[in-house]
Amino acid sequence: MITRPPPRPLVAIFWMLVTGASFIMVNALVKTMGPRLPSSEAAFLRYAIGLVFLLPAIKSIRAAKLTRRQWTLFSLRGFFHAGGVMLWFFAMVRIPIAEVTAMNYLAPIYVTIGAAVFLGERLAMRRIVAVVMGLIGAAIILRPGFREVSDGHIAMLIAAVVFAGSYLLAKVLVDEVKPAIVVTLLSVFVTIGLAPFAYAEWITPNTRELAILAGVAVFATAGHYTMTLAFAAAPMTVTQPVTFLQLLWATLLGVIWFDEPVDIWVAVGGVVILGSVLFITLREAVLNRRVTPDMPEIKG
Repeated sequence: MITRPPPRPLVAIFWMLVTGASFIMVNALVKTMGPRLPSSEAAFLRYAIGLVFLLPAIKSIRAAKLTRRQWTLFSLRGFFHAGGVMLWFFAMVRIPIAEVTAMNYLAPIYVTIGAAVFLGERLAMRRIVAVVMGLIGAAIILRPGFREVSDGHIAMLIAAVVFAGSYLLAKVLVDEVKPAIVVTLLSVFVTIGLAPFAYAEWITPNTRELAILAGVAVFATAGHYTMTLAFAAAPMTVTQPVTFLQLLWATLLGVIWFDEPVDIWVAVGGVVILGSVLFITLREAVLNRRVTPDMPEIKG
């Protein structure tokens, strides 16, 4: 049996704060870049540049001796995630950064639904209520009939669903393969999946755009790494609430950097969605402790 170190909640909170700051910088840089480059090309360049940071993992992949089934799951996950990334890049430069951040929290709610439908997990009444509340939160943000629902909003709604498919496949793979390999092969297959879409709409990027996308790759890689450190230091019940600060940071960033007005309905809808996600996370923790009461929960 592998001996796990005792939980270190303060360390976990620190690393999640760093993670949140890194991902907010990703959002800020993508929005600063603007919509000149097609979303598929911008996403492709971000992941292609990011592959440089993953070269040390090649030896681990070769040693893992993955099965044909696992390769199929990795490629399918890459297909899903590539679609989600394109939609996210499209939305980020078209709607306020706070709305993108709030709607992105719908993905864990869709994961809960998908786990029940495709993985046979039980969907108890409490979870159903949490899912419904999350969808109500999305409706509060969008307010169809009371405001214009743009193509950026629709893109984020679809992106959350597609990302949920990617996360469900990750949930299967992390039980069979080391997390570092899961992260590395995601980047590889996303880059491959984005390549034909980027080629079809290719516009030669300028030096400024390449520099921004390099920054995006650096901050995104750093964010995923520090998130892993946080998950290793404490249970997700400690780390998950800290991620909700990203909505506050995104709102402040939109006001200060991009001169975006504060929309009270986005704040209300975001809080409803985040409350739903927090409830689902807490329920998962309770169920996991019942199954393995003498082992600390490490998820991600």
